[in-house]
Amino acid sequence: MSGSKIEKSAADCAGVLTSLKAILKPFEKHLTVVKDSDKGYYLNAAYSEKFKRDMFFGAVEIKKNYVSYYLFPVYIFPQLLNDISPELKKRMQGKSCFNFTAIDNKLFSELQLLTKSGFRMMKDNGFVRGK
Repeated sequence: MSGSKIEKSAADCAGVLTSLKAILKPFEKHLTVVKDSDKGYYLNAAYSEKFKRDMFFGAVEIKKNYVSYYLFPVYIFPQLLNDISPELKKRMQGKSCFNFTAIDNKLFSELQLLTKSGFRMMKDNGFVRGK
């Protein structure tokens, strides 16, 4: 019986990963795909002369019992978080990570808008170039 619960949890996480990846996917034409697998998806922005490295943009990763959505723009531009809902705020772990155990269309729509705003802030500040 516990085996079927583990399988269901893995299937749930895969569905959450797919839904969250769909939020990031439109930005890959402007960013660099670092990882794209059934366990995670990772995007970098442009190289930063100031930090001497490619800037992280966002990622989705399956953890043991949940899926994490990382959005680096909210770390470097915390004002992006000023207007998020209390429900999305409850999903935050640390300064730029949101954790989910199930698909939540309302929160995913809000996260999509936050991601668009974060992309725009990074682009306006020179962290996204070309493409």
